[in-house]
Amino acid sequence: MNRLFTTLLAIVGCFIIIHTDAQERSISALKINSTIRIDGHLDEAIWKEASMADSFILNSPQFGIPASQRSRVRILYNDQAIYIGAYLFDDPKLIRKQLTSRDGEQRNDVDYFSVFFDTYNDDQNGFQFLVTTRNVQSDGRLLPNLNSQFGPPSDYTWDAVWESKVQLLEDGWSVEMKIPYSALRFSKKDIQEWGINFQRYSRRNNESSFWNKIDPNQNGFVNQFGNVQGIKNILPPLRLSFLPYVTAGTRVVPYASGEKKTDFLRNGGMDLKYGINESFTLDATLIPDFGQVISDNVVLNLSPFEVQFQENRPFFTEGIELFNKAGLFYSRRVGNTPGGYNAVRNMVNNNPNLSIISNPGITQLYNASKFSGRNKKKLGIGVFNALAAPMHAVVEDKTTGTQTRIETEPLTNYNILVLDQALANRSSLTFTNTNVWRSGGSRNANVSSADVSLFDKNNRHNFKWSGRYSHITGKDNYNGFTHVLSYAKVSGKLQYLFQNVVESDRYDANDLGFLLAPNEVTTVGRISYNQFTPTKKFLSYNYSLTLTPTYLYKPFVYSNFMIQARAFWFFKNFWDLSINFNWQPDWQRDYFDLRTPGRMIRKTPYWFTSASGSSDSRKRYFIRFNFGFAESPIPNDPYVVTTIGQRYRFNEHFSLDLELRRDKDNGQFGYAYRDTNGEPIAGRRKVTNFTTLINGIYNFTPRMNLTLRGRHYWSKVTYQSFYDVSPEGWLIAKPFVNGYDQNFNAFNLDMFYTWDFKYGSRFIIGWKNWLGTDFPISGLSHKNYMNNLRQVFQQPHGNEITFRLIYFIDYLSLQKRKKEI
Repeated sequence: MNRLFTTLLAIVGCFIIIHTDAQERSISALKINSTIRIDGHLDEAIWKEASMADSFILNSPQFGIPASQRSRVRILYNDQAIYIGAYLFDDPKLIRKQLTSRDGEQRNDVDYFSVFFDTYNDDQNGFQFLVTTRNVQSDGRLLPNLNSQFGPPSDYTWDAVWESKVQLLEDGWSVEMKIPYSALRFSKKDIQEWGINFQRYSRRNNESSFWNKIDPNQNGFVNQFGNVQGIKNILPPLRLSFLPYVTAGTRVVPYASGEKKTDFLRNGGMDLKYGINESFTLDATLIPDFGQVISDNVVLNLSPFEVQFQENRPFFTEGIELFNKAGLFYSRRVGNTPGGYNAVRNMVNNNPNLSIISNPGITQLYNASKFSGRNKKKLGIGVFNALAAPMHAVVEDKTTGTQTRIETEPLTNYNILVLDQALANRSSLTFTNTNVWRSGGSRNANVSSADVSLFDKNNRHNFKWSGRYSHITGKDNYNGFTHVLSYAKVSGKLQYLFQNVVESDRYDANDLGFLLAPNEVTTVGRISYNQFTPTKKFLSYNYSLTLTPTYLYKPFVYSNFMIQARAFWFFKNFWDLSINFNWQPDWQRDYFDLRTPGRMIRKTPYWFTSASGSSDSRKRYFIRFNFGFAESPIPNDPYVVTTIGQRYRFNEHFSLDLELRRDKDNGQFGYAYRDTNGEPIAGRRKVTNFTTLINGIYNFTPRMNLTLRGRHYWSKVTYQSFYDVSPEGWLIAKPFVNGYDQNFNAFNLDMFYTWDFKYGSRFIIGWKNWLGTDFPISGLSHKNYMNNLRQVFQQPHGNEITFRLIYFIDYLSLQKRKKEI
């Protein structure tokens, strides 16, 4: 035992030896006693006295050579902010200048300049501030332990308040940026030791260059920064800001009875951001309203697992990287649909004497808060808390007029605690605890996790270990665990991964996390060859092979074996192509599809191949595609998927994107229903899905735009035969039963006018239109896509229009105005 412990300590020691890169560049920042006027002109004499960063090096499309255009960057600072001045030489006729939305520069026809800070100098976390040639701002938090082959690993949902201006000049363009210390987090030290880097992106040749080189052959991004020297005797300011908001509007919902329910929407609340000290910040929201968010991509779900939706609420997308480092935070749990919502609907649908007076579809939050930061010893601390109100439905008996109040969700508290210690060489040690408490003792949940990630001093190898333990109390009491162990070579042309994941049968993290299914043992072996620098034919390419055997944890029996091969090529004309091949050579033992513990269904071997890619995104017309085909030994069992996406940029203001997807499975086998004895019945069905998605944006100015998003989804399910399922999982034919075919349509149209009339302040008009849930469309009468689409527009729709005003108030600015008065 002692020998094993000593060996483990030696391995850890080898991984965390401090490593210094002799190729790191340094630049000095010059302190000033005045302020700089942010106008994009670098005409103040003090700019010339500052040290200069130049000689940028290409990251792509050809790593390691000097950038084709000169760039000169200088840094100033005072007691309030850090200033960045960049002079970017270029031919004015060739500079790309498309207007975009904030954080929308990716894949758009625009040049930009970025500065990156690693204020804790931990080689893992940082900040990005970006300005385009049209002075559109973009900012993000840099995420740790992610690759940089395809650009900075930024979380663009984070927004800060800072200033910038650009000027188009006879020999290029210039940028001035003022980044107040309130937009950064750093330790309270006499002398600051920050990592820093600068990026310039030229769209016409897709040229991305950095001041301190970013080698795509090396894993990580922040660890490849240079250094800024000379920043001293600065004090983190009082970081206190308020974001009050008011919302007003109306919502009209149609019902099958012919009634239309009209709700007048009015709400008000406030977000608060308070810097408790130089390192830690408290973010809080009081009586939050999340109405103005994009509609979910609802689908007809035939699987035994829930559908995971994207988070679109700003409070839950900004700055949550620390809380989700262990993957235990699925923020859609907070403020989700009440647990008893569907039970009330089903009860009323099954009883014609009942009607719904009210049945809220969203759980109201009283408040939510986030406390997070990192101290001078590089210990990250995060605390998240949210309190959800109890929700009730009101049901009326039509014959007596009696109204009954039914609780659909109890008072609930959600809490997360994270301790994340950054170690040398991008290594880290993390502890996470999530806790959900519900009043009445119906169900409480606690999940704890320890995560270790170690990189060697040359940044080539990575060792990870995770252990998670869940504890459920209340009506049910049980415990479970998960164990993850992996070892990978993460840099260089040849890379590989070995990973083993063990999930016990009672592991349950779904009260605040997201887990499709426990009770599995999965092993992953992957090897890849990666060419990150150009060859005669390609800018880059890679090939990979992955083997994944899966077993049931309890009892420990074989479940499945999957072989996956992938090839990717990035051509010199900036087109790309991926070829994927998946092969399941044996019958799968699926222990989840029948929704019955201990029962399995055998699913046929199959192979699937697909080709996907996209054209040169610099062009006005851009296309992306995906074609896939699968087949099995069962007759007449092909699966075909086709996706075509097209984007056209009409001018520098307006672009439109249209995506069409069709997938058809002629022989899908799975759970269909339960018979009168409760036995699961399987069925063979034809499933055809169509999705039409349209996105448009018109940018009036760098701070004003109109966005449109429309989606129609149609799923048609036609059963061909039904089967009993033997204890060994084999299908036994039984008489056909009518009435289980499905025809599902979803339609949403979202339109938002957004005006950032002041830094941090915003006015939004939102309009949402959707197909009423009480109006299903018959699949027997309308068998093809166009008929279903016409019916969608002929059925009653719900409508909602809202107006929201958000106003940013900075406490320091208020104090300054008072002094001036």
